[in-house]
Amino acid sequence: MRFARSARWLLMALLLSLVPASSFAGVFISVGFAPPVLPVYEQPVCPEPGLMWTPGYWGYGPDGYYWVPGAWVPAPYVGALWTPGYWGWGDGLYVWHGGYWGPHVGYYGGVNYGFGYMGVGFAGGAWRGGIFAYNSAVMHVGVGGGWGNRVYVDRTIVQRTTIINNTHVSYSGGRGGINHPPTAEERVAEHEQHTAPTSFQTQHMNSAMNDHSAYFNNNHGHPQNVATARPLAAESHAAPSGFRAGQGAVNNNRVGGNAAAGAQNHTNAGSFNSHGGGNASYGAQSHTSAQPQYRPAPQSQSRPAQQPRQESRPAAQPRQESRPAPQSRPQHESGGHPHGR
Repeated sequence: MRFARSARWLLMALLLSLVPASSFAGVFISVGFAPPVLPVYEQPVCPEPGLMWTPGYWGYGPDGYYWVPGAWVPAPYVGALWTPGYWGWGDGLYVWHGGYWGPHVGYYGGVNYGFGYMGVGFAGGAWRGGIFAYNSAVMHVGVGGGWGNRVYVDRTIVQRTTIINNTHVSYSGGRGGINHPPTAEERVAEHEQHTAPTSFQTQHMNSAMNDHSAYFNNNHGHPQNVATARPLAAESHAAPSGFRAGQGAVNNNRVGGNAAAGAQNHTNAGSFNSHGGGNASYGAQSHTSAQPQYRPAPQSQSRPAQQPRQESRPAAQPRQESRPAPQSRPQHESGGHPHGR
């Protein structure tokens, strides 16, 4: 039985690696119990200009949930931005919606992965012509020469795009999940031409799936390898038809601003480290507003053995789920990543 399960998952991984990046047809996985909470970890220093951060996440394999480490990845084309994948509740199951490259950052369930992916849009940097500039308010880019105009500080966009998630919840909708419907800008981004994860990203995911220490059943939510310091190899792809490098950065920043219009801002008690990276403690915030915050309910760690249901679907757009638990609307706050960055 165990051999059959392993063979099935290896076959699925092989099929994923053969999907052409230009067509980007996704394989969705659905599971009957919620993914674990997001672990607390530090972002490795960006070793060189031109790399994009792809945050870590919980995948699902033969032995349950496993952690895919965060990694620096060269953008497949100038102007490309990464939209992280996310788990979303729907039809009584938790469904995985895979990440992708595109001109703008789309919907990722409101999950606050940190390091610029604060729940809405992307606050970690912007394309300026053919150069990607890093927002050191939330990105750990180090110090020294060679960066020039590739580094800036903008805490305002961080304030506008941060969804409070003090319990580290890693999924959208359902009991205790994040309650953030897609914004108009996120819906527009969903319909743009996307590029699948590079083959090196797929290999990175497969390596984690084959690492027994990466599984929750073995590490109990504390994986040994939470983030990879060495960047993945580069893989070039053609930009979407009609896309001009630089336009994605402007519109993506506008996503955060519009989505947060009228939202209550908060101050962050955590300080920025000497590198300029936002490594404030997860959940260590002081708020200027007395309004109630969105706080997902603690999830149960009891996970009955259950086989996942695999479904192949075109990756058109993530589904809007209709079963979030009643709760107050998400609030936004300033500062670095809430996961102890």
